[in-house]
Amino acid sequence: MIELQSGQNTIGILPETGAAIAFWRDGATDILVPVPDPNLEAQHGVAVAGYPLIPYSNRIAQGQFSFNEGNYRLTPNMRGETHSIHGNAWEHEWKVAQHDVNRAILYFDHKPETERDFAEWPFPYRAVLSFILTGDALQIEILLANRGDVPQPVGFGYHPFFRRTPDMRVAFSARGVWENDAAHLPTALLPSTGKWDFSKAQRVDTLNVDHCFAGWAHEARLSYSDAGYDVVISATSIFDHIVMFTSPEKPFLALEAVTNMNDAIHHPEVLDAGLTILKPGDALSGTITYHIDRNMARAS
Repeated sequence: MIELQSGQNTIGILPETGAAIAFWRDGATDILVPVPDPNLEAQHGVAVAGYPLIPYSNRIAQGQFSFNEGNYRLTPNMRGETHSIHGNAWEHEWKVAQHDVNRAILYFDHKPETERDFAEWPFPYRAVLSFILTGDALQIEILLANRGDVPQPVGFGYHPFFRRTPDMRVAFSARGVWENDAAHLPTALLPSTGKWDFSKAQRVDTLNVDHCFAGWAHEARLSYSDAGYDVVISATSIFDHIVMFTSPEKPFLALEAVTNMNDAIHHPEVLDAGLTILKPGDALSGTITYHIDRNMARAS
């Protein structure tokens, strides 16, 4: 494990477990909570507090897609699912390029050479994650480079598990929310009104949500009034979608800044689906910042 520290702010990173975050703490307080998920078999039961979504976020329906006259079939990578989920970078060991007291840079090269490699993702790429820790923030930069000789359709994001408490509230503005079918695939874009309006903070304790929001304002706030702090999530403009996943029986809320809508590759009719066609030699990057706003929790 790599450990970074800045003041009372500490984080553990697991290169061998897909560059996942092992923990993130502010003093004795868990900002992110480690969660073991036996359905993510490649994590081998290791409890993680966050992991990267590369080279796409969320689902590709039935693990199948067509692109540039090619037809591709991916191996489902979550137990009990027929879809492929969250790319393949989280399934592999990453290498450490740089590591000092408050910064770490890790990278992963996907080189599809075997049938199994192609079934994970048929195009070669390099992914780079930069973690920077300050006294009150964690910054994660994601870079994805096309290392092949043909274009490829890509997206990315990060999947953090925030500690869920009875007093926790969540707030962000978005243009709309994607309604899901029984297979958790998007069917229609609904306006962010009524129960989907998070522009004013909503309590988390009763939420049961697994949805992708489109056109969010690139800033969200998680409030812990009893503990006296907020976490403010901000992201660069490439992250035009945000996924919320939580339910009353879960000890966490996942609020994932991502570039693409769920199953974006099957929705060419959606102009802002967020899928990027990355040309050979080109790279795509963006930054997510998680800022601890101490003693500033706001009641709504």
